[in-house]
Amino acid sequence: MNSATERAGARGTDPTALGPLRRGRLGRYLLVSVVALIVLVAGYATYGYLATRSHGTVLTIYTYPSFLGGGCGQNASTVFAGFERAHDVSLRFLCPAGTLAGTLIAEKSAPVADLVVGLDEVTTPQAEAAGVLVPYAPPALASVSPSLASELSPDHAATPYEWGYLGFDACGPFANATLPARQPSFPGFAANSTLAGNLIVEDPTSDITGEEFLLWEIAFYTEVLHAPWAPWWSAVAPHVTTADSWGTAFSAFTCAPSAPQMVVSYLTDPAYAAAYGAPGSIASSGSWWNGTEYGWRSVYGAAIVRGSPHLGLDEAFLQALLAGPVQAGLPTEEWEYPANATVPLPPVYQDAPNVSGIVALNGAIPPSSVAAQLPGWIDTWQATVNSAG
Repeated sequence: MNSATERAGARGTDPTALGPLRRGRLGRYLLVSVVALIVLVAGYATYGYLATRSHGTVLTIYTYPSFLGGGCGQNASTVFAGFERAHDVSLRFLCPAGTLAGTLIAEKSAPVADLVVGLDEVTTPQAEAAGVLVPYAPPALASVSPSLASELSPDHAATPYEWGYLGFDACGPFANATLPARQPSFPGFAANSTLAGNLIVEDPTSDITGEEFLLWEIAFYTEVLHAPWAPWWSAVAPHVTTADSWGTAFSAFTCAPSAPQMVVSYLTDPAYAAAYGAPGSIASSGSWWNGTEYGWRSVYGAAIVRGSPHLGLDEAFLQALLAGPVQAGLPTEEWEYPANATVPLPPVYQDAPNVSGIVALNGAIPPSSVAAQLPGWIDTWQATVNSAG
């Protein structure tokens, strides 16, 4: 999760140091504290968990270590118990020691998994372009915003099950003291070296949050300002702190007086802080311009792996993934919004920013463009920051 592979449940209880794990989604950084089983698949290690052993058919599901609270699927045995009984099936969760998309592509000629849970708006187009996914639109998508599906895969190669916005997190006192920290803007960072010097960003060559942030910045400059995007990096590169992962970035976000006071993270972070007894310690915002808040939405999806012999069961699993028992746990187990719009949010989300008015910029860069152009944009980013010193 890549740092989308970081930051789920077990982040510790210090709200100003949310821990090294945001998500376990894509496995670029598999930082797992507890592993139920280590197996070898296609010559490399994976972490795995067999939810139950009492049924005949086994569905193999690639996912991330922190899925539904951690342990690579250990908690899923409870969440999906009804599904297993109804379909006489056992769920076998594996967490590959590599990115989910990369693993699927490497195994294209001899797939191991039936399903994958944890692709996102960056890696779904890559996997789809490689032909390793089977499109399917479960009936439960009727309760999901069409924009989520279109931002993930207009062809329904993957089904969205959760989502969230990137954000500029700021230490509470710093945000209270300065409007640019409460309502940050991309041009504001470029024009104010002191503000830029208080910002930690993730490296898009090694981290998916960095990739998503780069896409957000590109979309803002091309769609909103109708201006070249690379000069922003020329302006801020000498001042910002660049981390190799979301976990490294958040570890540096200590709110100590000598430390940077802002970090690129996610808008649910204030809710997490409140859940652990420190409401107001973190302020989070999208990018403001002329009274409008703009953001980039991370959309996470599940998909059927091409070559699976269990298509009917695979389709039923995707339907179950969007049902209430699974969706209700996502806000506090994954710290993301449930894709099913009928599922209520827990009260602690009142501490998160109101995201209803944010203009998502994902539509400026559709999934096919992400797959085709992101590698070149990353090259341009690297050349730009290198030139900026």
